[in-house]
Amino acid sequence: MRALDAIGHALAVAGSMTWQITWSLILGFTLSAVVQAVVRRETVARLLGDDRPRTLALAAGFGAASSSCSYAAVALARTLFRRGASFTAAMAFEIASTNLVIELGIIMALLLSWQFTLAEFAGGPVMIVLVAVAFRLFVRKRLIGAARQQADRGLAGSMEGHAAMDMGIAARGSFWRRLASREGYTSVSHIFVMEWAAVIRDVVLGLLIAGAVGAWVPESFWQHLFLTSHPLGAKLWGPLIGPVISVLSFVCSIGNVPLAAVLWNGGISFGGVIAFIFADLIILPILVIYRKYYGTRMMLTILGIFYATMVLAAYAVEFAFGGLGLIPAERAAKVAEAGITWNYTTILNIVFLLLAAALLIRFFRSGGRPMLTMMGGAPGEASAP
Repeated sequence: MRALDAIGHALAVAGSMTWQITWSLILGFTLSAVVQAVVRRETVARLLGDDRPRTLALAAGFGAASSSCSYAAVALARTLFRRGASFTAAMAFEIASTNLVIELGIIMALLLSWQFTLAEFAGGPVMIVLVAVAFRLFVRKRLIGAARQQADRGLAGSMEGHAAMDMGIAARGSFWRRLASREGYTSVSHIFVMEWAAVIRDVVLGLLIAGAVGAWVPESFWQHLFLTSHPLGAKLWGPLIGPVISVLSFVCSIGNVPLAAVLWNGGISFGGVIAFIFADLIILPILVIYRKYYGTRMMLTILGIFYATMVLAAYAVEFAFGGLGLIPAERAAKVAEAGITWNYTTILNIVFLLLAAALLIRFFRSGGRPMLTMMGGAPGEASAP
């Protein structure tokens, strides 16, 4: 009976967090679908041909409006690289597409607090700048050339079919005219459903792991691991250990936010939370994909540069926000609620679930079902209906 009670408690915690973030996920994916529907990938690749500051800013902007699934973001970054984008710009796009998307910010505000959302959107650009500087200083053209040759081999990683699909609106005209057209509705529905299909595994896995960890791991374990009795040591240790936990958890994308909430309540530093969320792009399965995409040397280079820059960006956030008095004084992340009640969360969930149902119906009525079977295909096999 104790085992069943423990499992029930873990599922209750996961269910509570799911109810809190449902409407924000639907809102975020809808807004992302709208932007992706009117911005074609050929345009993105053409604008990212170098590593100048303006180009990197564009890469970050396009990434923030793109996929929040880490696997799809990594695959799409390679697609852009093969189409002519610079390697640094492709990496900036990849970082932004998983760490600067609106749905991530909303969920962080709901489960953690608005300060974490602000820190994420402040630290993300810092990490991109540091990555650009590191690639310019330490990565030689010969290594990038070898990575391009390996990328052009087209070895399959994960979510290749999804990354190869261009579901944007083909018609010309103003933004609102294209969006309000029948084709626009169809395009938004296709992108919305495909984004959900790409990320749902990570979201469910993250919620289940967070529920289990929150229910079963005692606070004393986290307090010892995060050095909570040593304030300065905790601030220095948090950004170093946060990415390591993320790498070993195998959870990426939005799915790691619930676990970040559990870690925050357990005692990890403010900067440690940010570094943990940044590290969705260096979890073990994605490192294997980098090796297929760009070769072993470039995979190790990405791992080293990403880890170092996310730690430095987290330190910058930790001490800047600490100096400004923006770090929450209490560790009160919303890991578990008493239950479903009639409040703004319930109302928003009902409204956005109706919106999701309308887009889902349009997706299937417009022939979108075959796209789901092509999500994991080889690069270049998938195309929009």
